[in-house]
Amino acid sequence: MSIISIVGLQWGDEGKGKIVDFLSEKSDVVVRFQGGHNAGHTIVANDITYKLNLLPSNILRQNKISVIGNGVVIDPFHLIEEIKKIEENGLTVTPERLIIAENATLILPIHKIIDEINESLRSKDKIGTTKRGIGPAYSDKVSRRAIRVCDLSDENIIEQKVTEILNFYAPLLNASNQESLSKTKIVSSLKEIAPQILAYAKPVWKMLNEYNKSKKTIMFEGAQGVMLDIDHGTYPFVTSSNTITSQSFAGSGLGCTPITHNIGVVKAYTTRVGEGPFPTELSNNTGAILKEKGHEFGTVTGRDRRCGWIDLVQLNQMIQICGINSIALTKLDVLSEFESINLCTKYLIGDEEYDYLPASQTLQQQIVPSYISVPGWKSDISGIKEYSQLPENAKSLIEKISNLLETNIDIISTSPRREDTIILRDFF
Repeated sequence: MSIISIVGLQWGDEGKGKIVDFLSEKSDVVVRFQGGHNAGHTIVANDITYKLNLLPSNILRQNKISVIGNGVVIDPFHLIEEIKKIEENGLTVTPERLIIAENATLILPIHKIIDEINESLRSKDKIGTTKRGIGPAYSDKVSRRAIRVCDLSDENIIEQKVTEILNFYAPLLNASNQESLSKTKIVSSLKEIAPQILAYAKPVWKMLNEYNKSKKTIMFEGAQGVMLDIDHGTYPFVTSSNTITSQSFAGSGLGCTPITHNIGVVKAYTTRVGEGPFPTELSNNTGAILKEKGHEFGTVTGRDRRCGWIDLVQLNQMIQICGINSIALTKLDVLSEFESINLCTKYLIGDEEYDYLPASQTLQQQIVPSYISVPGWKSDISGIKEYSQLPENAKSLIEKISNLLETNIDIISTSPRREDTIILRDFF
């Protein structure tokens, strides 16, 4: 029995989906514990590319249990469509395989409209939201007017809460010259989809604690990256939930059980989608090569990802905040293009050196990264499955990163394919 946590240690898009999918072969349960369908996990299995938003990454394995925890905000219409797409590829999603927390919050159509209005009101200081209603849904949750999965079983509560939500947002809609959505249409659509969602709804907290007592291996799957955490990320250019490891317990209801393997997924370079500070960003040919070779386009938005060198200052900070004891290094093959590779080891702000990312957004914008350079290997390593087969300079880079972060690199990914993975530690 193990409790395994997997979070991305950068700004997302680190390859968490592949790592979860790979390790889920020997795991019993995988739990999504935060975020919504603004997450995007791309997995290549059996030469088929799957793009997941809400469904946990082990949904591709037929004999596993997938859980969407209470910390997730769920667009019920998107979820049903995502299930349909999975089933079109020959997989089946049943209430025995997919479990949804009955106390999870729902995203409504109005949340998407409010998301767009809020982003437009920010003018030049846009956050870069996906405009999928994630933030407004979380806002309604903490303001105690949200509709939850369990509410779908009571038509009176649905009508009551839809009325309250529409009344609350009416002034903003009017001020933005937006027509109010039809209460009748929203209520009708929720009633129609309710049986499909309720089929998967259960007390997740109770089931997870029972799984834990029965010695099942439970894996937590983070969405987005920890640098987008609402408290510890580059605020205000962050997502609307806590993305760090400790949120896995609050977002699922599992009692605070020691995590056996606390894995941080790290891309061999750094990317970011949307706005906000990015100390090692490369707006030059090197950045363009990383984007092209790494196919760096957002799974959810399709937007180009901003690219830069790996940032060990930021990574060290998040390793400490999340209590990471193991690293999965992904997209190492993308670096095969370069004669030399830079590693950011400290920040300069004016005359001061920083070994951490300051919380002030003013200071974050002034950061000048300081690099050390290591030699590249200029040979294709795509598809390598054994550590011994890696070029010596690739091994040296891995060891250098591991030493500077004082954390073992136990997984190395050399292509998007499930099987192209080097495992240096037995997690089971």
